[in-house]
Amino acid sequence: MKAARWHGVKDIRVEDVGEPRPGAGEVKVKVAWTGICGSDLHEYLAGPIFVPVDHDHPLSHDRAPITMGHEYCGTVTEIGEGVADLVVGDRVAIEPIFACGTCAACRDGRYNLCDSLGFVGLSGGHGGFAAFSVVPARMVHKMPDSLSMEQGALVEPAAVALHAVRLSKIRAGDTAAVFGAGPIGLLVVEALRVAGAAQIHVVEPSEVRRQKALELGATTATDPTSTDAVARIREATGGVHVAFEVTGVPQVLPQCIDATRHEGQTLIVSIWEADAAFQPNTVVLKERLLQGTIAYRNVYPAVMELMTQGYFRAEKLVTKRITLNNIVAEGFEALAAEKSHVKILVEAPE
Repeated sequence: MKAARWHGVKDIRVEDVGEPRPGAGEVKVKVAWTGICGSDLHEYLAGPIFVPVDHDHPLSHDRAPITMGHEYCGTVTEIGEGVADLVVGDRVAIEPIFACGTCAACRDGRYNLCDSLGFVGLSGGHGGFAAFSVVPARMVHKMPDSLSMEQGALVEPAAVALHAVRLSKIRAGDTAAVFGAGPIGLLVVEALRVAGAAQIHVVEPSEVRRQKALELGATTATDPTSTDAVARIREATGGVHVAFEVTGVPQVLPQCIDATRHEGQTLIVSIWEADAAFQPNTVVLKERLLQGTIAYRNVYPAVMELMTQGYFRAEKLVTKRITLNNIVAEGFEALAAEKSHVKILVEAPE
C-alpha cells in the first residue's frame, strides 16, 4: 500500500509499504481522512522532534523512516484476538497516544504525561498517511452516526484545544487572549466559547485567519505587525485572566505574559523548535502563572459530543483537501509558504 514516510528534514516520501495486519488486542482501520498537524510541519521543517532516529522508540519499537499522520479516522476492517466492543464496519476516530501505563504519571491517570510519551504517526506505528492503519484497540473511539468522516479527522486537534482550556484557570465570564490563529488556536477559540469566556482576544498576522477567528466567536482579532496587540488587549480588559500561546514563536511568549492581569495565567500550547526567553520579574511581581499543556487525556467522547452540537465544524476549518500523492507539494510546502491555510486534510488512497 502507499504511505507517506518521514526520512529526514524536508524528506517525506510517498512509497510502497506492506499492508499491516492486526495482532491480539489490535484493530485494522481503513483510513478515510488525515489532517496535517502543526507538529507534522515541525518535523518536516526542523525535525526530528518526536520522530525517533538513532534508537527505537521504547513503546512503538520503531525508528525513522516512519509513516506519518496522527489526526485521522476511518472504518474498522479487521479485529484482532481479544478485542471486544468493536465490530467490522465501525466508524472510528483514533486517539494516537503511546503511553507505558506503568510510570508515575500513567499510574496517576495522566497518561499524556507519560515518561515515554509518543504518538502514532510521529513516534512510529502505522500512521494515518496511508491506506490502512493498525492500532491498539484502546486508541479507537466509535464516532456518532451524525458525524462525517471529515469531522472525525478533526477530533484529535479539537481534543488538544479542549484539554488546554480545561486545564486552564478560565471560568465563565472571564477574559482570554489567544496568540496564534492556526488550526489549534482557532479550536481554542471555540473551546473558550464552550467554557463561557466573556471576551476572547485573538492575535494573528494572517488576515484570513483573523477573519476566521471572528467567525468562530472571537471578540477582537489584531494584526501584531501593525498594532501593539498587548496594549490593545490591556486597554480592553485591564489584562486577561488567561492567555494561550499557540504560535511557537519565541518573541510571542513574553507578549502573552504581559497581556495577563495580576495572578493571570499563560498556558503554552505550542511545540517549540527553539528556546524562548522572558523576564522572570514580569511573572514574579504580579504572581502570574506559567503552565504547559501537551495533547489530551480522557476527552475524545466530550469532543465528539460537542461536535454533534455544532462546535469544531469541518466546513469552517478545512481549507483544502488533497490526495496522498500530493502531500508534499500541496500539503507541507503549502502550509510552510501560505499562512492563510487553516486545516488541510489528506484523503487516504484505496
